[in-house]
Amino acid sequence: MIQSPAAPAAPALPLDPARATCVDSAPAGSAPSVAHGPCAEPTRVLARFEDWARNTPQAPAVIDDTRIWTYRDLDAAAALVAADLADRVRPGDLVGVCLDRSTALVVTAVALARLGAVYLPLGPRPGERRIQAVTEDLDVACLIGDPGVLPEEHRGGQHLPLALPTDGVNAPAVAVAAVADSVPGTRRAPEGALYAVLTSGSTGRPKAVAVAESSLSVALDWYRSETGLAPGDRQSLLIGVAFDPHLLELWAALTSGAALVPAPDDTRWDSRVLTDWWRDTALTHAVAATPTVEPLLDRPWPQDLKLRHLVVGGDRMRRRPGADVTATVHNAYGPAEATVVTTTHTMRGTDPEAGDRTPPPIGTALPGVTLVVTDEEGRPVARGQEGELRVGGHCLALGYLDPELTARRFTAPAPDAELPAVERLYRTGDRVRMNTDGSLDFLGRLDDQVKISGVRIEPAEVEAAFEQDPRVRTAVVTVLRDSSGHGRLVAHVRPTDGTEPAAGDLLDAVRSWLPEQAVPTAVRIVDGFPLDANGKVDRLALAARSQTDRAQAPRSPLAAASGDPAEAAAGTGAAAVVAVTAAERLVLTTVRDLLGRPDTGLGDHFTDAGGTSVVAARLLATVERETGVRLRAPELLRSTDLRAFAALLDQRLTAHPEGA
Repeated sequence: MIQSPAAPAAPALPLDPARATCVDSAPAGSAPSVAHGPCAEPTRVLARFEDWARNTPQAPAVIDDTRIWTYRDLDAAAALVAADLADRVRPGDLVGVCLDRSTALVVTAVALARLGAVYLPLGPRPGERRIQAVTEDLDVACLIGDPGVLPEEHRGGQHLPLALPTDGVNAPAVAVAAVADSVPGTRRAPEGALYAVLTSGSTGRPKAVAVAESSLSVALDWYRSETGLAPGDRQSLLIGVAFDPHLLELWAALTSGAALVPAPDDTRWDSRVLTDWWRDTALTHAVAATPTVEPLLDRPWPQDLKLRHLVVGGDRMRRRPGADVTATVHNAYGPAEATVVTTTHTMRGTDPEAGDRTPPPIGTALPGVTLVVTDEEGRPVARGQEGELRVGGHCLALGYLDPELTARRFTAPAPDAELPAVERLYRTGDRVRMNTDGSLDFLGRLDDQVKISGVRIEPAEVEAAFEQDPRVRTAVVTVLRDSSGHGRLVAHVRPTDGTEPAAGDLLDAVRSWLPEQAVPTAVRIVDGFPLDANGKVDRLALAARSQTDRAQAPRSPLAAASGDPAEAAAGTGAAAVVAVTAAERLVLTTVRDLLGRPDTGLGDHFTDAGGTSVVAARLLATVERETGVRLRAPELLRSTDLRAFAALLDQRLTAHPEGA
């Protein structure tokens, strides 16, 4: 790796006194639940990258499989794409990016920043109806991606070829800017936005939040300072593109003179593949979702990694890293409305608490961040008391593209809150407790919003997706949690009179509306819903029914594999009754347990049954633990159904019998 001298400091942005946060932390004891991070001053993002490109042009910027793109290469490629788009994209325009983690994505992000356009990441294969909802609400100038995976209305319209890289990891076969006519009445991004991301909306439609360059710069400055990311280091590009933490990865590397390493898709399905990738690419810094990292903490940590810092977030961390973990692990918290990261708690293998199977705190405020734990009226509660977390400071987004929603969620502090330097606080809806040292313990949500595989989901959005189907009269979504606290969604559907929809058909229909994590693992057809004393749907009773149904399914993979075949195959799925081999019983029982679907059969394909990347990782881990056979995620996904996957396991067991 080429070692490069430090780039000159990027110019600071003008500091807005109303957003300044530079106050000493409140004293311990009976102090109110108010805490301020260290002083921070916004800087530039794009200018810092351009400094590296100018001063260290030969340093690696992207290491994409076998090809290395230098800062000069990346700078030149972005200039070409910006020139191609210049006649179509104006400053402030929203541009939907339908690319995966790749050099093409990095080039696009830099090009749009140069144009002053607003980067709107939608993921490599956004659902057609989801895109339709986005373009009906937002004034999207164009979509960038492979025309073969773009929504139908963008496939046949005007296409502008783009000189984006088409080789390397997750690269598009070809890339275009697909231009569609603007819809009257759609919303533009607020002035000064660098990017916008979609978050789950309680109205059933995704809502977009816009973030300024200054807010991202403060998070990036913290990341560089905290992790020491510098020239010669290698930073992961691992987080799914539809979610905002990938922007922390992308711009942290490009503003540090370090190299980005895009992750192959199978790293998100198998935690062992992930650590192999860390080793093979000599990664020094990584960001990963909590559900992806948790399986790694349950087994010995690989001792041959160069990984020095691992930032983990997106879900509650349920245990601390053990004493054998050689990387510094940062448990991070932060909604998109507060620019990716708001608080962190740092853990090392040398800590006295290392290995504790208790949830660590979500930490203390980042530079420029103000934390306030409030009662229902917005007044700070005393430290040690529970309340809603509200966040202010440089980290705050500009707001939603819906002004009314912005007004509801970004509010002024209570008059008696004594926060003279803070004009706005974002209401997170998260229930927390502030400790005497200013750190926070995460206690859950105050509303119906849930987290599935690290992604915030509004059940109302999922319900609305089902209710778009004319066969559905009403849908109610509940959360089923296993003993370790992992959640999965269950949809309870009341059909329209005269229809008898199949659960699988309904799931197929909603996939085009929802991101992967929001697609329920099970659909239950019901005649009606239980009501509470106020005449509202009793969601707790519905969830209890799902839990009862789940309890009736086989629970112990090991017991099922060694017990009576008929008992292990019990269930309503027609294909289940022929589960006769130990491998079939193990696979079927484990999948049913992980998905909470006792009707899953061997004839079902894993993803059609509701399998996701996180569920796949847990299935593969269980198979390896119970049999000693390590199978890979692609082998699971390529199998025609669960029976074929079990047959593959049987083959490996025969080739490597126990004791051989």
